[in-house]
Amino acid sequence: MIWIAAILTLYALHFPHILADFPNHSPWMDYAKYTDEGWYANAAARFTLTGHWYRPGDFNPAVALPVWPVLLGILFHFTGVSLATARLLNLAILGINLLLSSLVLRTHAPRWVALLAITILAANPFLYAFSRLAILEQAVICLMLLTWWLALRLRAAEGKARPAVSLLIGALFCLMVLTKTTALLLTPSVLLLMAHACRFRRKPALRSIGIAAACAIGLWCAWYLLLIRPRFLADYEYFFQANRWPQPVGVAAHLAAYWWALHGLLWISPTLCIATLALLAVVATQFALVRHSAGRQGVLWRNPLAIASLLAIGGYVFLIGMQNHPQPRYYQIPIYPLTFLLALTTGELIRSAASWLRIAGAVATALIAGVCLAGTIRIAGYVRHPEYTWIRAATNLSRTIHEHSAPNTLLLSISGDEIQLMTHLPAICDDYGMWPLPDRLRVYKPAWYAAWNEIDDDVQAELEAQYSIHEVASFPAFDDPDRNVLRLYQLEPRSSGEHHVDDSHWPDKKSQDGEPIAERILVAPELVASRANLARP
Repeated sequence: MIWIAAILTLYALHFPHILADFPNHSPWMDYAKYTDEGWYANAAARFTLTGHWYRPGDFNPAVALPVWPVLLGILFHFTGVSLATARLLNLAILGINLLLSSLVLRTHAPRWVALLAITILAANPFLYAFSRLAILEQAVICLMLLTWWLALRLRAAEGKARPAVSLLIGALFCLMVLTKTTALLLTPSVLLLMAHACRFRRKPALRSIGIAAACAIGLWCAWYLLLIRPRFLADYEYFFQANRWPQPVGVAAHLAAYWWALHGLLWISPTLCIATLALLAVVATQFALVRHSAGRQGVLWRNPLAIASLLAIGGYVFLIGMQNHPQPRYYQIPIYPLTFLLALTTGELIRSAASWLRIAGAVATALIAGVCLAGTIRIAGYVRHPEYTWIRAATNLSRTIHEHSAPNTLLLSISGDEIQLMTHLPAICDDYGMWPLPDRLRVYKPAWYAAWNEIDDDVQAELEAQYSIHEVASFPAFDDPDRNVLRLYQLEPRSSGEHHVDDSHWPDKKSQDGEPIAERILVAPELVASRANLARP
């Protein structure tokens, strides 16, 4: 009970100062803290504030990844639009993930191993920092762990229950992909667990996997064919184009990309990563030496959860290397299977018949305890010294705009959706959008622009073609020297009157009520800013 109380205390430390900055001067420089919370919540925020979730021509990630916006939309209906609400939802999912981690590990490990893994997760400063951002990874992990748990329990299902469990696995896997498409790389781990549950017998395994696959593919196709292809195909394709990164050239460059993807695991904790690798090497050596002996030798390699964890880590590292874009936030997903491997390996060594292996397990346990203690001290430091530079900057920016008493408060900014989530200020994104920026400027006519530190030359040229730009204020925020001052500019149109709008970019030229959108916008250009939120496909 004392151990469980300690874990609950560690989890409770995640909640104070929910609106504080992502820890400044941490080793995890990730631009998600500037933008991602707003991007993935923009559909839910727009729907709650205006009644319409979709904004033509702007960045609409909910088209490709609808699960998180739907959850937030339901919650915002009762609480109103709030960054705190979004972050609290993510922390609630973190709590579910800790519980699911215990359930998953208890299927193939004793209770103390499950508690050890949960302690590692709850005391990890990396997971603390990123789980307090309202981004997609914790929701993906929740669905992954649910899928794993059902797959591990599939063997116990009998008769008609087994097809039902397989169907549920398929449905959850589809939701996981609709939460974040990169979850496809977790497929091998799910297939392995399902095949193991069927004792690797061909017909039962193929039957269960076939049912799950048919359910997942059927649900995805229904969503795509009934909703995306008829109305939002251009936005859907744009989302994946926007997430393409420059690819390395040559074999050496490709190998370097995968090396840096693997190296990124050290963001989680260098000590834990090295300890896991060392313990796996010890277990592998022990298995090689006694592989012909009887007993429990080498049982770790017969543990499906250990193999599934290796597959999940390998799949995600492969994806990050293939994208050539290692970012700290991506490693929230590998931290769970990595922790499972560490806990399972430690437990196997402690239960080993060989005394030298038990000693190695005891040393590993002491090392883990030291890492968890150091992590707890670090988390306590974050709790004791919160910083509020970002919420203060967004609030002051919004206040400055409203103090000008201008009827048009529409903000153009890469962090616009994040600011909207915090202050309800209407915003569109300047960096991402299905239409070229000049077209979005003509249609939506933003009156304000916010940039970090300075305006990019390309953006400035496009803005100056239609507006005069005047800096109004600046607000310090965060710690990155390249993005630590949010500058607010007022945009004054160079000329008045109607503008020609290239409506070839519109995915659907009529609104749901049958009125042509382009014509409706051109009727009263001076009302575009106030009506921009009302545009719908």
